[in-house]
Amino acid sequence: MNTEALFSPFSYKNFQLKNRVVMAPMTRAQSDNGVPTQQIADYYARRAASEVGLILSEGTVINRPGSKNLQNIPDFYGTEALKGWKNVIDSVHHNGGKMGPQIWHVGDTRSVADYPLVEMEKASTMTLEDIQDTIAQFAASAKSAKDLGFDCLEIHGAHGYLIDQFFWEVTNTRSDEYGGKTLKERSRFAVDIIKTMRAAVGEDFTIIIRLSQWKQQDYKSRLATTPAEMEDWLLPMKEAGVDIFHCSQRRFWEPEFEGSDLNFAGWAKKITGQPTITVGSVGLNSDFMGAFAGEGAEKSDISELLKRLDRQDFDLVAVGRALLSDYQWVQKIKEGRTEDILDFSAESLSVLY
Repeated sequence: MNTEALFSPFSYKNFQLKNRVVMAPMTRAQSDNGVPTQQIADYYARRAASEVGLILSEGTVINRPGSKNLQNIPDFYGTEALKGWKNVIDSVHHNGGKMGPQIWHVGDTRSVADYPLVEMEKASTMTLEDIQDTIAQFAASAKSAKDLGFDCLEIHGAHGYLIDQFFWEVTNTRSDEYGGKTLKERSRFAVDIIKTMRAAVGEDFTIIIRLSQWKQQDYKSRLATTPAEMEDWLLPMKEAGVDIFHCSQRRFWEPEFEGSDLNFAGWAKKITGQPTITVGSVGLNSDFMGAFAGEGAEKSDISELLKRLDRQDFDLVAVGRALLSDYQWVQKIKEGRTEDILDFSAESLSVLY
């Protein structure tokens, strides 16, 4: 198994990584009332020390009512939370890693009846004042990421959360400038967020956006059903200031459109000319749905992934659950110790190590 491409350095503008492996954002909801603890810092530092090229944090929320749906999801605002994140990034850097926070607003996705105690924010009913403040809070968190010393940031625009709820015609029924019949029109909220974040961090700081066709509300949903629709969706975000597109699929090997074996990340790179990250059951034999049902997954061969990386379909590879169960996954792949890689156990979803 030739892993040369996986362990080749990546550089874009002034953003440099030692290899192509990204730790995917995974919700842990173990920050003490929104404040990242020392245990959180150790959890990320452990993976930084074990050859992960770039760590993307679990989703961390902006300062808006109802921006999170579990109390111990981390905040990315406020003195105490930002102090906690400063400890995280310093720990990651001390262990030779690079990291960006994933900036998030959950939108209308309530998890439990008693949190939060306010109404969830919905794409279809937010006032223009709500929208403008939300955009400003995304920018404020972006500036904090740069000020704290993070290497990049990611905007969570996927999986049926707030930004994605604006993209999707089912949840965005607005008739003003943030609605519309076309995906391009419904992308204005995301574009305005990106522009404002770009202004807050300057031209040289790397902005990633995570996108998906599927939604937690409908796993078969597709925003862009043709390459032309995908072009209308992605190009305005590129022009607004996105550097890297993180293209979420449940299974990275599935083709995005008929007539080509290119996956979502492959098409995004072809359309935009920008670097892309692929993600979706890397290193495992089943997707994340089983994990939520308490099922494990066996490790699997990554030869198909390496073939696509070799032909430069995409630039970076995000690994999720495989890195939860085995924080040394990258190191073991690099050293050819695949027989030592641990299978994914559903119990690791609740363990922070």
